[in-house]
Amino acid sequence: MSAAEALHELGGTATRQQLLAVISRRQLAAAVSDGQIQRVARGRYACPEVAAALQAAHALGGVLSHESAALHLGWATKSVPAVPHVTVARHRRVSTVQAVVHYANLEPHEVSQASTSPQRTLLDCARTLPYDAALCVADSALRAGVPPNTLRRVAVLAQGPASPSIRRVMAAANGDADNPFESTLRAISHKVDGLKLIPQLRVMAMGVEMRPDLVDRDLRIIVEADSFAWHGDRAALARDARRYNRLVAAGWIVLRF
Repeated sequence: MSAAEALHELGGTATRQQLLAVISRRQLAAAVSDGQIQRVARGRYACPEVAAALQAAHALGGVLSHESAALHLGWATKSVPAVPHVTVARHRRVSTVQAVVHYANLEPHEVSQASTSPQRTLLDCARTLPYDAALCVADSALRAGVPPNTLRRVAVLAQGPASPSIRRVMAAANGDADNPFESTLRAISHKVDGLKLIPQLRVMAMGVEMRPDLVDRDLRIIVEADSFAWHGDRAALARDARRYNRLVAAGWIVLRF
C-alpha cells in the first residue's frame, strides 16, 4: 500500500503515528517529497486535495465548508470530495466547475479562519450528507477533541426539514470509533432492529483482553471492520486468526467485513 492509498483509507487526513502503523518512514518521507501527501502541521498529514480546496476557497472569496471544512479541521471523512465545497455570501454569484458552491451569510462565530467553524461544519455535514458519511464526520470530530457539548448544541439548534436527521447523527456519534470504515459499518448496523454495536469495548476471551471494533454484549456479537490498511498482509492475517479463534472459543459470534 502506498502512502497516498493509506492516507485516503484513513479518511484523507492522519497523524504521523497512524501512517507509520501501516507504511514505513521511508515511504512517508518519499510521499511528502513527491507531493503525494502534504504535511499540514507538526505530526499531521493530508491528501493534496486539502491544499487545493483551500486555494479554491480563496479564489472564490469564500470559506471551506461541509466535508472540505471537515478535512481542513483535521477530521476524517468517508471519502475525499472530488471537488472542494466552498460557502460564499448569498449576494455573491460565481461561475465555476472547480468547486461545489454553497450560498449562506455566515455569522462571525460560524467561521474559523479559512473554513466554517466546527459547529457549523457538523451542522452542514449532518444536514446534507447521507447518514453514514455524516456519522463518519461526527465520530471523527469527537475523536479529534471536539467537546460533546458542541454536538449536543448542534442537535438542539437544528431547524428545518433535515433536523431529525441532524439530531440522529449527533446522538449516534461516538469518538471511540477508530476510523471512517468502522463508522460506516456501525451506521449500516443501525438499520438492524435489536442490534446495538458499540465501538472498541474491552472483552475478555480465553484469558486475553481484547478491543474488537464493534461489540454487542447482550447478543455476544462482535463485528470487525477488516480494512486493507490494517489487515492486508500475512502477519496481520495470522494475528487476526488467533484473535478470532479466541473470541469464538469464548462463545462470541464474530462477523468480519
